[in-house]
Amino acid sequence: MFFLGIDLGSSSIKLSVFDADKSQTIESITVPEFEMDIVALQFGWAEQDPNKWWEYVKNGIQSLGTKHQIDLKKIVGIGIAYQMHGLVLTDENLNPVRSSIIWCDSRAANIGNAAYDKIGHDSCQQQILGSPGNFTASKLKWVQANEPEIFQKAVYMMLPGDFIAARLSGKAQISTSGLSEAALWNFSKGTFATDVLQAMELPVEMIPEIVPSFGYQATVHPTVAFELGLNPDVKITYRAGDQPNNALSLNVLKPGEIATTAGTSAVIYAVTDQDVYDKESRINTFLHVNNTETQKNNGVLLCINGSGILYQWLRKIMSVDRSNLIAYDALNAEAAKVAAGSNGLRFYPFGNGVERIFNNKTVDAGIQNLNFNIHQSGHLIRSACEGIVFAMNYGFDVMKSVGVSGEVVRAGNANLFLSPVFREIFTNTTQTTLELYNTSGSEGAARGAAYGFGYYASLEQAFEGLKCIERVEPSQILTSQYQEIYQEWKNNIKLEL
Repeated sequence: MFFLGIDLGSSSIKLSVFDADKSQTIESITVPEFEMDIVALQFGWAEQDPNKWWEYVKNGIQSLGTKHQIDLKKIVGIGIAYQMHGLVLTDENLNPVRSSIIWCDSRAANIGNAAYDKIGHDSCQQQILGSPGNFTASKLKWVQANEPEIFQKAVYMMLPGDFIAARLSGKAQISTSGLSEAALWNFSKGTFATDVLQAMELPVEMIPEIVPSFGYQATVHPTVAFELGLNPDVKITYRAGDQPNNALSLNVLKPGEIATTAGTSAVIYAVTDQDVYDKESRINTFLHVNNTETQKNNGVLLCINGSGILYQWLRKIMSVDRSNLIAYDALNAEAAKVAAGSNGLRFYPFGNGVERIFNNKTVDAGIQNLNFNIHQSGHLIRSACEGIVFAMNYGFDVMKSVGVSGEVVRAGNANLFLSPVFREIFTNTTQTTLELYNTSGSEGAARGAAYGFGYYASLEQAFEGLKCIERVEPSQILTSQYQEIYQEWKNNIKLEL
């Protein structure tokens, strides 16, 4: 049996076909050819057109069948992972009534803060384990307050992956895990947080059918199946936000296990069986994909907005010819020529929206100690990598303060973790062992679909074939060096704040 995994990111969409009988991915592709644009109509805004996502998904599925010769009729289940916290508003026919306000958009931060004060900090922390912040519910309130005509046209509120599922099936749905991403899950009661929605004066009718992360959710609509060349009985059997799904992809399912990724944003995500939260909402807790009524599993997440998007920016500004961009491998090679500490150059990787680890403050990116006679391109690249990891470790310190920590962190062999320099900085700054796996979000979504379909009896069985391909251990000498550099970086951040 074949299962299709779709991973909807903000830079690209990845699709993988997983042969469950052989326990291996037989094809993976990325669409579109070039990274997707993020539209910023005003400073701090970030939007994308959901219809373009859908077109790319369709093109990707069709390409799997034509260009890559995959027998699409063998696909029996679909899993969908997606960029978290985005708001998609549609009419009754599932057509978007405006562009999606995506995860790194900052416009609703003040609305979330106002709701936090109105509901009461203690009440919010008990219910949603933090503040509504800049999450989906706050974005919905922003539309209601600022675009009333558009809000009147909206029938359903969904997350980005829910929209793709809806276009496939013709059904508007949202998962329990997705509700927690939107700041609309009551952890103390284990139910939809209607009290939060009512306090924000938002209509409960806009929330679509609630489904679990795993299991039968919907069947692909016959017209869509015919258009894409799929089996008319193919089912959607899994959906999750990209970070819970990244953890799933790495078989991070038990309390104490930790996953990380450094794509557009940089994330550390730890599983716990406790309803933990940071009183300053610098980190956030969501339902993990394998949470059940009998086994509590939450994911504690720290997020740094400026990670892969910073590396993408460096790539662009270092390429004179934008039609022939320098390869990421070349950036990694330049960084490797420079010693730890980048000869005093310090990079602060902020500049992609408000940062949660700084209480949703707008903190701009910055470069410190730049000397035109000393610093070359390699120093800039390495200092950017160091800045990203230092920001991650700043949040990791917060996680430790609420009792979430570990000595081993798992990552996919992708994005910034392809860089030996980045891996060195990460292990020695966080003082953890890094395990690398040859997997991806789209492969994880396909394995999740196989489990949700019932092909596997357990998630443990679904990941039996996943193997660690490399372990990177911290070095006592390098750890000492990086800790000194990190403390200097951290002290400078505190002065700025």
